[in-house]
Order: sequence, then structure tokens, then C-alpha cells
Amino acid sequence: MKTMKIRSSGVREHGQLKMTLMAGALLLALSPAHGQQAAEEEATNKVVLVGSRSTAKTALDTAAPVGLINVKDMQNAGPLELGKLLQTLDPSFNFSSTFISDGTDSIRPATLRSLGPDQLLVLVNGKRRHQQALLNVQQTIGRGSAGTDINAIPLSAIHHIEVLRDGAAAQYGSDAIAGVINIVLKSQTAETQFSGEVGQTSEGDGRVVSGSLNHGWSIGDGGYINVSLEARKRGETNRAGLDTLRVNPPRVTQHIGDSNTKDGYLWWNAALPLDQNSELYAFGGLSKRRGDSFGFFRSAGDGRTVPALYPNGFLPNIVTDIKDGSFAAGYRRDLAGDWKFDLSINHGASQFDYNEKNTVNISYWYEPKPGGGIYAASPLEAHTGRLKFDQTTVNADLRGPVTLGGAKFAFATGFEYRTDNYRIDAGDPVSYQYGRTNNPAVVILDQNGGRAAAGTQGFPGYTPATAVNDGRHNIALYVDAEHNLTQQLMVAAAMRHERYSDFGSTTTGKLSLRYDPMPTLGLRGSFSTGFRAPSVQQEFYSSVSTNLDGAGNLTETLTARQGSAVTQAFGIAPLKQETSRSGSMGLVLRPAKNMSITTDLYRVDIKDRIVFSSEITPEAAAGCNATLSNCPIRRILAPLAVGQAQFFTNAVDTSTTGVDIVAEHSSKLPVGNLVLSGQLGFNRTKVTSRHSQSPVLSGNQLFDDMQVLLIEHGQPRQHHVLAADLNTGAWNLNARANYFGAVKAGYFTNPYVQTWEPRWVVDSSLRYNFSKKTSVAFGVNNLFNVYPTEWDKTKAAPFPQLGFTHCWETCPIGINGRSMYVRYDTAF
Repeated sequence: MKTMKIRSSGVREHGQLKMTLMAGALLLALSPAHGQQAAEEEATNKVVLVGSRSTAKTALDTAAPVGLINVKDMQNAGPLELGKLLQTLDPSFNFSSTFISDGTDSIRPATLRSLGPDQLLVLVNGKRRHQQALLNVQQTIGRGSAGTDINAIPLSAIHHIEVLRDGAAAQYGSDAIAGVINIVLKSQTAETQFSGEVGQTSEGDGRVVSGSLNHGWSIGDGGYINVSLEARKRGETNRAGLDTLRVNPPRVTQHIGDSNTKDGYLWWNAALPLDQNSELYAFGGLSKRRGDSFGFFRSAGDGRTVPALYPNGFLPNIVTDIKDGSFAAGYRRDLAGDWKFDLSINHGASQFDYNEKNTVNISYWYEPKPGGGIYAASPLEAHTGRLKFDQTTVNADLRGPVTLGGAKFAFATGFEYRTDNYRIDAGDPVSYQYGRTNNPAVVILDQNGGRAAAGTQGFPGYTPATAVNDGRHNIALYVDAEHNLTQQLMVAAAMRHERYSDFGSTTTGKLSLRYDPMPTLGLRGSFSTGFRAPSVQQEFYSSVSTNLDGAGNLTETLTARQGSAVTQAFGIAPLKQETSRSGSMGLVLRPAKNMSITTDLYRVDIKDRIVFSSEITPEAAAGCNATLSNCPIRRILAPLAVGQAQFFTNAVDTSTTGVDIVAEHSSKLPVGNLVLSGQLGFNRTKVTSRHSQSPVLSGNQLFDDMQVLLIEHGQPRQHHVLAADLNTGAWNLNARANYFGAVKAGYFTNPYVQTWEPRWVVDSSLRYNFSKKTSVAFGVNNLFNVYPTEWDKTKAAPFPQLGFTHCWETCPIGINGRSMYVRYDTAF
């Protein structure tokens, strides 16, 4: 019998929210807990490094909220990808599913506190992680941004993860507006760890086979090298419905779901003591992944189809090859007077290759031959271009105690030099050309008598005109100090000055406070200014595709880089940094040794946020006079032979407010140790202003209502995680419920706005421990087979009729439904 799918909207959002608050209150009454750890492990033993350059603190003693995810959390969570795992465990983190979104199908956007992917800084072992080469230019979460490819880091290499939910640009530099994620690698040398997993969805697709090894060796006196190998193969899923518009009889023509992927990883972490006071260290990793996704179906009668090749139409196949590598090396030394020195260099690179298969260049096929007839030939696959980003960072850090006027301070200072480089390589000529001569004056007609489309179908290639190899550098100086005014009151301050080679300099600061009037109560707060430099991807990205205008003429749809003829003609200034002001206040309650509750309120205001503009299209020709004086957009675009333009610009201001509530409790019951956890996350982002530097375009034209909707409602305004973990004898039972609030989008159905209603998603696993080092687990993700709301079949037409069943622009829970897995873990 086919598995029943829960697809109805059920209760409305306010009803779901009421249920959430009731569940949260009940959980608090039952003494909840966060972080699936053994009951005997006290919350005060959770030591974190991120957020402060003084001595390490426990997660409950910091001046800003820090979440901690350990190995057991990762082992019991279910997801094998780091992005999905973080979304499952931390409600401030979002990792929306994507499909039919070109490269974003392979590198999905990762966000914190509903801000942008590039407003989240990722560290590995406390060192800055490089960004991805891919720029999100499709209509997805993170549109116009290049964040960090978080799935390039394998779970098998990770010891724990620290999530700082506070603005920290004054401490760590650009991108840390939303917060910081610090991934700490394993350093163990005691054993070889092996993990294997197989699973699939209840629909019988999406089969996953994964295996990993981690081994450590001791080196010298106290040194180590730890190496992780991991490989994974994931089958595709498809939840497309029948296409009732383009084919007869109706059949499934689209691919809507996860793509086929093959992933391989090699990561390492090492340290070598030179003497009692100093050591060399190094860490890094390599990953190689292949994604196999799809574009839009071309029907048999479509002008973009060649019936001789595809008599039933065809679905273009986009194959992506992603390579990522990083290497960091450094020297640490303990100096006199408890001072410490750290010198490091860190290099990382991301490469993204596009390949098109099951395609055709229509203009190649129908191009007239000099002697008569047509060529009737075209390659059916091509390399359509390459994106590459690399970053090199040099750090020199010094920290230690300073005594001024009898008062003792924890002081830190440092220097950073960083280079960022971005490169676009053109694809094969067939991937972008209009006919073999690439001459638009040549008339090439498709099967329906219209002008033939240029380039490969699916993803047209990057052209030589859009190829680029450019970069920038910057230097930074920072100071950081902490002081205990009393035994109960700690204050901290940080200041950072950075100078960039392309847009100038910026100075940011942060003040933090921690007050513990009694052992069971702590108060904390912070205020900071921050910034985010425009990424080199945003500065130098450009693409062009040739399409038909309404009159059937070939025109170019251009994504213009800063300083181009198009942006200059519109009066769009070069990109400058985003600036932010953020503040938070919170309390920490420890009513019992095995219980804690934290509540933190926050606000983040961002000015001159960099966005990818809406499509700028010319006015209708019929309403224009001969001089185009009444059609300013057409007057600019027509001489440049551009039919439509987009670009990056500092066009909006936003304000994000929210509250995070985390409660923790562990207890020993007659049947075993029980850990309960509750995390409630609420936030709201508003676009407070839209503005334009252009004398031609208004702020509303630059960034239209549907793009505002994606920022304000594209990510859940409520995300809560309730969990229970029971250890009884050799058995472990883990259950977790994620609540995702409603999301909205309307770009493809404008003016209709589709709402995908709130959903609870429950995951569970049962583990049997044969010994302390060997276990087998059976798990179910999305236990009740919950799906997002279905598309409105009338108001969202024609997408439901094309086979779109659920979400698209934004999809927090994905559309795969239930999946099951078996996992084996051992160490020897």
C-alpha cells in the first residue's frame, strides 16, 4: 500500500504557534534540557572558545549566547550533511532545500538568525573559513549572496561545534553580523573510528550509502595527527506530479527533489610540540562532490526542442563538479607572564564547474549551411563554465594578562592580512554561441519559425565577455579586553579597524557585560557595530544569456558587474560595505545542578544591505516616443543591445528582532538516564527602507515587493526544537521534534503569494550498544511523513499543472517525506 502523506495545512499558523508555546511551557515544567548528552554530564562542563579571546568559558558563563553541539548530538541526529544536521539541532540555523535552481541545488544556502548566508562567519579551529565560489543568483533563500559551503566539511572530522548567536564583526571581522560558527576538529589518537549508514525514503528513492573512518596517531611527546576519510552516495528523489499542460497523455516530466550526489572527503588535524612552550600545528581538508540535477522540461512542440533528437521533449541535465580545499599552518608559543603568541597562514579555495548534458544548441542545429539546408548537428553536452574563489589569510595574535592601576585585564591584540580572488572561466563555445559564427545578424529559425535560442538549453555557458580574474586585499588590527570589576561583574570591549584595497576602511566596536548576582542567576548583554565587505563574487560576477524579446528579436539578459556600462548608465555606484548595529540582553538561570534556562533577546539593524536587484526591464515600446524621452530605461538599454539587466547594489535597510529560549535538564530515573531539551526560536526581519542611487530607478524598482517578501517571509519566523534522550542499559532512545513556522513566496506567481503552513517534523532513533565502542542504530527522519503545503491549484497556476506539488523558492523541511536508515558505529 502506498504510504499516506500528510499534505493538508491542518490548523492555521496561530493554532500551530499556540501548540508550540503550550509544548514549550510543558517542557519547561518537566525540567527540560538541551544538547543530547549523558545525564551525568553537567551543563557547566560545556567549554567553548568562540566569542572571547580570554580563557575558555563554559557555554553558560559567556557574555553572549553560545550553543554547543557535541559528537553524541551529531551521532543521534540522523542527517549526514553538516548543513541539515545544524538545522535539526539549532533553531537559529536554516538550511533550505532547493531544486531547479542551477548550482544552488548542489550548494544550498546556510543562514543564521534569518539573515543572509554571507552575514554568517564560519571558523575551523578558530580560523576563518573561505567562502564558496558559487553565487546564488536564482530565486532562492540567500539570493545574491555567496556564503560558506558548509557541506564541504565531513561530520567524521568534527569533535564539536560552537554557535555564537551574537554580532561579532569587531572580534572576527567581516561577515560576522549574524554570528559565528566555530567547527573544532578531532584530535584523538586512541582509536580508529568507523561509521557506516544505509537508508532511503519511504517512497523507495533517495537511497543513501555512507561510510567514514577516523584515525589518530601520536607524534613525539604530546603531538598528534588525526585523519578522516568519508564517502557518500545519495540517490535522487522526485516528488513531481503529472504534467497536464505540456504532454498528452499526462505524465511526469519534471524532476523536483534532491539530486544524485557523490561526495568524497579527506580531512586532517595535527600538532607537533617543539618544546614545553611551543608547537607547530596544521589542519585542513579536501572534498570533491558531483551533483546531478535538472532544469525545466522542454516539450516536443517547444521552439527550444529539436524533434529529430527529442521527439517526446527533453529535460536538460545540469551536472556540477565541486572541489574544495583548505590548508592552515601555524606556530603557537607560551611566553613569559602567561602570555601566548599565535602566528598562522590559512589558504582555502572553492571551485565550481558547470556541465550540461541531455541538451542541444538550437541555433547550431538550425543554422543555415552555405550551400543550402541546415547543419542539423549540435553537441548534446558541454562544459558551460567554471567559478573559482580562493582566499589566503595571515594572522598574528598576542594575548595575556595586563595590570593597570592595580586592575587585572585579559588583553588581546592582533593583525590580519587577507587576499580574496575570484575567477570566471568561459564555457565551451557551443554553450553560449548563437550559431557557429555567433553573429546575431544571421537569421536562424527554430522549428516553429521563431528566432532560435542561443547556447545550450538548461544552463547557457559563461561567455568570454563575462570571464574575469580579479581580487582584492585588506589588512586589519584589533584589540580586545576583559575585566572583572567585581567577582560578579565582568565587562569586555573590542575594537577592530580594517582597510580594503577596493572600497576604503571601517572601524567597528563591541561592548559586553556579564553579571552574576548569585550562583543561580546570570545577566548578560552586548552592543556592537559591525560590517560586511562586499564579496569579490558580488563585485566581479557577470553573466549574459541571449533570449527573445516580445517582438521576437534576440536580446541579451545581462547580470552586470559593478563599473560596467550598464550600471554606470543607470547611475549605480560601486558597492560599499554593509554596516550594522546589534544588541542583545539575556538571563541565565541555574535553579538546580542539572538544570539551566537561558533567554536572550536580540536586534540587528543593517544599513545599505547588498542585494541582487530585481530584473530591470524596458518600458513597452508601444508607449515610447521616437526619442525615448518618456522611456528612460529603454533609452539606456537599447543602445547597449540589452533586453533586461540585473546587478548588485546597496539598496535596502533591514531590522531583525528575535528571542531565543533554551532550557536544559537531566535526571536519573529507575529505568535509566533521561535528558530532555527545549529550544524556542522566534525572529522577524523587516525591510525598513528601499533606496536607490539611480536618477532613473526608484528603490521599489530596484528591489520589488516579491524580493522584499523573500527576505521577510522566506525563512521561518519560528523554529523550535524539542527533544528527549533516554539511556537504559545497553539501549538508547532519542526523539526530536522540529517546528518550522510558515514561509511565503510569490515571485513565480505574482501577484498571488503562496503560503506554506507551519509544520512539525519528528525524528527518532533507537540504538543498541554491544559495548562502549560498538553500536547499531535504526532511525526514522520525518516519522509522520509530513510534507509542505500543496500549491494552490488555481491561484498558483500554471505551476501545479506543470507538476509542482509543494514548495519551491523556500522549502525549510524539503519535500522528501519520511526516510529510514540503519547505522553502525565502532571503534578499535
